[in-house]
Amino acid sequence: MKVVKNYLYNVGYQVLAIIVPLITSAYVSRVLRPEGVGANAFTNSIIQYFVLLASMGIGYYGNRQIAYVRENKYKKSQTFWEIQIVKTIMTLIAWIAFCVFMLFYTRQPQYMWAQSLNLIAVAFDISWFYEGIENFKVTVLKNSFVKILSMIAIFLLIKGPNDVTLYIIVLAVSTLVGNLTLWPNLKENIIKVNLREMNPWPHFLPMIELFIPQIATQIYVQLNKTMLGAMVAEKASGYYQYSDNLVKLILALVTATGTVMLPHVANAVSKGDMHIVNKMLYKSFNFVSAISYPMFFGLAAVSTTLATKYYGPGYEPVGPAMMIESIVILMIAWSNVLGVQYLIPLKKVHQFTASVTCGAIVNIILNVPLIHFWGLNGAMWSTVISEIAVTVYQLWVVKDFLNLNKLFHGSGKYLISSFVMFVAVYGMNRNLKDSWLMLGIEIFVGIVIYAICIVLLKAEILLDIKEFINKKR
Repeated sequence: MKVVKNYLYNVGYQVLAIIVPLITSAYVSRVLRPEGVGANAFTNSIIQYFVLLASMGIGYYGNRQIAYVRENKYKKSQTFWEIQIVKTIMTLIAWIAFCVFMLFYTRQPQYMWAQSLNLIAVAFDISWFYEGIENFKVTVLKNSFVKILSMIAIFLLIKGPNDVTLYIIVLAVSTLVGNLTLWPNLKENIIKVNLREMNPWPHFLPMIELFIPQIATQIYVQLNKTMLGAMVAEKASGYYQYSDNLVKLILALVTATGTVMLPHVANAVSKGDMHIVNKMLYKSFNFVSAISYPMFFGLAAVSTTLATKYYGPGYEPVGPAMMIESIVILMIAWSNVLGVQYLIPLKKVHQFTASVTCGAIVNIILNVPLIHFWGLNGAMWSTVISEIAVTVYQLWVVKDFLNLNKLFHGSGKYLISSFVMFVAVYGMNRNLKDSWLMLGIEIFVGIVIYAICIVLLKAEILLDIKEFINKKR
């Protein structure tokens, strides 16, 4: 039950963290226009490289290490401070690197300095600690409150195309404040530690091991926006960002399982219970397959009308881009289970690193020709193929440890059910009146069709639901 509660908490926050920008983006897209939206997306893609340096793999590593020692309060406290010392030092190094970069960067410097507040916020992010002790309630409630305040601030303060800098500052300050609100609760979870016993440096190399895959991941998360802004236009970066926002909203429901299950699996690994680890993995993979197939096909079915309906005139390119990108929902769902929930807690970091590095290399090779010939859609295809490469590599790695037939046992039924839903919803979307009411009806019809199909096909997820209901009783 604790895992389910944490999943719901994490899903709630992940959805809110993306819903708030989605709610505001419908307003901001019209106020700042494609040029302002593109400027924010382009400069944010640059600052994220420095944020990556400051974070240095600490999210996954800290989560895992705290989970290993969470039963020992003194060891837990010592581990927290050792990791936090390394993170503070890396943030200072990243800030110095950014200042040196700004000596040479002359394009829209006011936007870049405003974006640098995101870098400062990294030093105070201790969400990894609460994830490690499986206390998602604290991070969810406090950050949710801050997100809502930032949404109100955007509606009150952002009034025209010249407010791009102010918009960037509001977003960055909300992140900083959200991170600061997590610190007061620390006194309930850690105790005083003898400074002479602390040794942060043994954490450094393992962090670098997880830093490398994060670098690779950022290449095909941020590089596409950077290259679109440089090769096509900053507006193209904005289109990519807005398509990505809607896809990430869907993905939040899926990838939340990774954040929740990582400490749970890590704790089972520390006790040597591999039977439980594998059992959790099969169930988790089945669950994400059951929800990611219909999300992928459902978003693809409504994407062309959803984009223009939501963002308004001038954002027509977002629709086709989103239809292409929807494929990554399934790929990232699978790689999140295999990588975050299995390879990382089992300390198979080299294999995890190799998988995302493979994706990054594929992305780099494909980006230039695909963006050159097809612009925004080319960048989307590059992203999709990169994520496929990551997933295929991870499947190849785990084939010696897991039964792949058992892993994909229920996928065929989810695929058939989702395709039937897609045909019906896409037909409605193309032939019926374009309105918010009709869009809502299409989504409802899609859910009903999918539910009926998995019941008729007796999909495996029904057994898991029945087992969960019986446990609650």
